Amino acid sequence: MSSEPAALPWEAPLGAVPLGDGTVRFRVFSLDHEPTLVVSGREHAMESEGHGTWTAVVEAAAGDDYAYVLDGGAPLPDPHTRLQPEGLRGPSRIVDPAAWTWGDQGWPGVPLEDLVVYELHVGTFTDEGTFDAVIPYLAGLAELGVTAIELMPVADFPGQRGWGYDGVYFWAAHQAYGGPDGLQRLVDAAHCAGIGVILDLVLNHVGASGEKAIRAFGPYFTDKYSTFWGEAINYDGDWSGPVREWAVQACEMWVRDLHIDGLRLDAIHAIFDQSAEHVVAEVARRVHAARSTALVIAESGLNDPKVVRDAEAGGWGCDAAWADDVHHAIRTLVTDESEGYYAEFGSVNDLAHAFRDPHVHDGRWSEFRKRRFGAPAAGCPPERFVVFDQNHDQVGNRALGDRLPHEARPLAAFATLLSPYTPMLWMGEEYGEDAPFQFFTDHIDEEIATATREGRRREFAAFARFAGEEVPDPQDPATFERSKLTRSEDSALKGLYADLLRVRRALPRGPVDDVRADSEARWMRVRRGDYTLLMNFADQEQVVPGEAVRQIVLATHEAASLREDGLVLLPPLAGVLAAGFRA
Repeated sequence: MSSEPAALPWEAPLGAVPLGDGTVRFRVFSLDHEPTLVVSGREHAMESEGHGTWTAVVEAAAGDDYAYVLDGGAPLPDPHTRLQPEGLRGPSRIVDPAAWTWGDQGWPGVPLEDLVVYELHVGTFTDEGTFDAVIPYLAGLAELGVTAIELMPVADFPGQRGWGYDGVYFWAAHQAYGGPDGLQRLVDAAHCAGIGVILDLVLNHVGASGEKAIRAFGPYFTDKYSTFWGEAINYDGDWSGPVREWAVQACEMWVRDLHIDGLRLDAIHAIFDQSAEHVVAEVARRVHAARSTALVIAESGLNDPKVVRDAEAGGWGCDAAWADDVHHAIRTLVTDESEGYYAEFGSVNDLAHAFRDPHVHDGRWSEFRKRRFGAPAAGCPPERFVVFDQNHDQVGNRALGDRLPHEARPLAAFATLLSPYTPMLWMGEEYGEDAPFQFFTDHIDEEIATATREGRRREFAAFARFAGEEVPDPQDPATFERSKLTRSEDSALKGLYADLLRVRRALPRGPVDDVRADSEARWMRVRRGDYTLLMNFADQEQVVPGEAVRQIVLATHEAASLREDGLVLLPPLAGVLAAGFRA
């Protein structure tokens, strides 16, 4: 007898699936209401498959609009919709992946050890703000050394503009960006340019504008847990099976049908699940089964190495996780930041620790959290941690969305890109972009818009740094327009980024060999094979003591010099990569 459990109806493919013969199969979970399917204005009865799952096969084709009516109410979008051409509250539209033409045959994907990520927001990356408009910039990114772009969330969200973290329909590419057709063209062009595509996906909540429509179909949400952004999703309660499939099948769809190379899972610490297999682990397992080269990268506020450990070792099987501690250690050394969670960082010893183990909070006391926090990442390969000196959070979640100060940028880039971890760039940093990235929304409900606006102002009222500053109105279109890249370049910084990514490829992979630091003098020295990273975080020039070197391979500042005794004189906030050691 087979030990496999019997399949449940909702474990079959959900949503609208063209069958290739002029018909489309529709399958939806609707627990308490018998749904009526409406396709192009015509009503169709649906057949029960049991356990609240309904199906119908009708004559239809890609491009036809459809919706569900529950108990004679207003038409509702399909929770598994792939396109909302008229926005969140309009009809769903049938999409046929078989109609797409691909030129990426033989594309091997991007191995984790070769990953150099470039995070971008589709709406502000170009004037047009579409998937297609990204394509002309791919060749330049590939030449720089970028191996994958990471798109901030594109799952359909309220209005025309937004960050995407209040998305509602996990399966649907935002219509204002070009929908799934536009995304397919971008992915295909990226692969032809030698660049992978990673998609940021939010599975911890949905935007409040869409909760009511999804809730009508069943218990998609739970009050057993709570998140900062909205109701928690029901991944482990009664009737959680179809909810899990709603999320996990979406992940499979992105990597299978749209050839996405990886998923970045937003804030997995807010994905609550006490099931035998955590839903994040299930996502990793099934995404890898759907496409063996696809990567699953977690944004984890847990500092728990189980996230990136293989399932065989009791882990969740994610390929990598964001390492915020490394960012905080760098930022507090190159700026005077000290408020909020930055208050726990600021010593060179923190960064020295981070070069050995990305979890600075590795079980130690956290004053910010008022408890011990985290665990060591010992034994986890360094490429399993994604590091950055800027990203959408660390720029956009500031009151004014301002980027790193000019004087801080070279050394921050040096420490990030020459670390042993997987590096990620934030759009525009590679050439010194000065445009802010501010928090912008286009909420379709006035009550939510008002709450967002007032909440944003309250959030920064207690920060001395922003005293007297007017926090931009998220709903004002000007806030969005200010956040678009200007592409005004700092040629010296642009050249430094190209050099850093070039020399990075020459450094040995794996953990660093040695780290030395002086917290009082604010210098740090890191050995990586035959190379040494020398960093001066002080506000005056100094010689970093230690082994004499034979040559300077790269310097963030021209004023750095090699003395006759083989030691390096570093200007303030500067770094040098040196090679060779004198006997």
